[in-house]
Amino acid sequence: MHTQCIEQLRELAEPLAALSLNHLTPATRQKLRDDELSVNAYPTDFGGFVFVGSPCYRSPAESDLATIFEAAERAGIVWLKFDSEAPAVEGLPIFSPQDPLL
Repeated sequence: MHTQCIEQLRELAEPLAALSLNHLTPATRQKLRDDELSVNAYPTDFGGFVFVGSPCYRSPAESDLATIFEAAERAGIVWLKFDSEAPAVEGLPIFSPQDPLL
């Protein structure tokens, strides 16, 4: 493999943080599942990916997600991966799931 290719891929990399779905309210989790968030999101079977941007390209209408975006932008995170098995982040709100599968 060419070194130039590897170096360019490193330059194009964007930071991603994986965090618990429990940082989202049940209503926001449902919007993520239904692909109806106010920001760019890509649902998966166990959560989804949400684009923050660098700098943040848009503030979410969902207040719980807006709080996470603020922290993510300050941390230099460009993508969020919400996952049912990802860890909780200390200092972010936790919401109990209404759906036992979450």
